[in-house]
Amino acid sequence: MKGFLNTILNNIFPVNCISCKKTGFDLCINCLSLSPEPERESVNWSFSLFDYRHPPIKKAIWLLKYKGNKRLADIFANVMYGRILEELADLSQFENFREPILIPIPLAKKRQRKRGFNQALLLCENLIKLDKNKYKNKNKNFALEKNVLIKPKDGDHQARILDRNKRLKNIVGSFSVINEELIKNKNIILIDDVTTTGATLSEAKKVLKNAGARKIIAFTIAH
Repeated sequence: MKGFLNTILNNIFPVNCISCKKTGFDLCINCLSLSPEPERESVNWSFSLFDYRHPPIKKAIWLLKYKGNKRLADIFANVMYGRILEELADLSQFENFREPILIPIPLAKKRQRKRGFNQALLLCENLIKLDKNKYKNKNKNFALEKNVLIKPKDGDHQARILDRNKRLKNIVGSFSVINEELIKNKNIILIDDVTTTGATLSEAKKVLKNAGARKIIAFTIAH
């Protein structure tokens, strides 16, 4: 029924690529393939797909987060899934990074109620769906834990803070871990939409390590 309704809506209100305007795609594969990778330096444990300064990528993330275009989460998850598998091929062999757990960067409850969803969790759910489809309803590469990392403190929005030191101070103490037994000695893949200074991912990593996690890496759509 949902697919049928989407087909009707797409016929009435055609979907066009936000970059080239090609009909039928929110962001077509050609425009995605032409989107540049990040040029800015990042820590060696965090991986981003695209450069956030590229206008179509920036617009797509904005549409996902603030206009609720969840189809874009599916598009980005498809690209991210391939990149994660590439990284896991090396990490599992050389660093014993096996059976990792996906953990989305959480939103504070007030912000999630206002937005209606957490885009990082949406990415995780799409990644799990892709993994299950590839391996016939079995999770082969990773699992998802929604109830481990929480954000009880709703501080100033990180995106509005330009100074790196202020970002670091703002995010300290924002995260907590519940159900620690789920991540004891486990490998973790943090998932988020955008990293700028890396303050959010670094704070989440610190909190998870203190709770007993083994090795932690991160993937984001853009940097």
